Amino acid sequence: MVDLRVNLSGVELQNPIIPASGCFGFGHEFQEFYDINMLGSFSFKGTTLEPRFGNELPRVAECEAGMLNAVGLQNPGIDAVAYGIMPGLAEWFRQPVIANISGFALDDYVACCEKISTCDNVGIIELNISCPNVKGGGMAFGSNAECAAQVTAACKKVSTKPLYVKLSPNVTDIAEIAKACEAAGADGLSVINTLLGMRIDLKTRKPVLANKWGGLSGPATFPVALRMVYQVYAAVKIPIMGMGGVSSARDVIEMMLAGASAVQVGAANLVNPFACKEIIEALPGEMEKLGIASLREIVGEAHA
Repeated sequence: MVDLRVNLSGVELQNPIIPASGCFGFGHEFQEFYDINMLGSFSFKGTTLEPRFGNELPRVAECEAGMLNAVGLQNPGIDAVAYGIMPGLAEWFRQPVIANISGFALDDYVACCEKISTCDNVGIIELNISCPNVKGGGMAFGSNAECAAQVTAACKKVSTKPLYVKLSPNVTDIAEIAKACEAAGADGLSVINTLLGMRIDLKTRKPVLANKWGGLSGPATFPVALRMVYQVYAAVKIPIMGMGGVSSARDVIEMMLAGASAVQVGAANLVNPFACKEIIEALPGEMEKLGIASLREIVGEAHA
């Protein structure tokens, strides 16, 4: 009997599979397809201090082995999430939820962390300092080690939950930023957010996305994400949630060997709403084939 359980800063999950923020909403739509209580957790829609409509349309573009999105953090705002959605969610989702928080100024992040910390069913706060699709915030904090440390320290002061910082791949040295977040008090890291990309319409000769560029996700990003998880694991001592192009049980195992203690699944959910369910069901068989008794025992094994 294989053991799928993992632990993130004292939060025990029944398996390592976590739908990524922005690809799973608040779980309601996917609950119609299968019982999402089988998940380890899920990271809910990126939430800001005030409600946001997001960017202008079109926001999504297809590309080989992936997709581009420039949704721009459309969400109902922290009050609606913390005091409206979360109490209702607690009635039917039994696992701890990961709260993805974003902002445009330091005070935004702090206020959101303070409010979402009051929710009993939030297990971890995921601080998104790496969104490439908004101006005046998001990735601006995550592309500079000093700024990343500043927002991490400020949020750590008010958060009563483990704080994981979501890092951008659109930087020169992701390990430097990871170390800065760790030194500022981060309990863990989420690696990586989307890569910047764009498409041009050959007929109009203009960018496909209204925002001009957006975040690339999907299978094309997996080797880059794997490399960055490997680099970050070697640089810090805190747990990592690995993500980026994961679409199979074998991808999950590979990501954990690189150093991830849990694995988020993003764009695959938009292609196949049963993606996470199928990965969880396939994991025991893949573990047995590879002689893996416990997933916790293989974290970072590729570094040995």
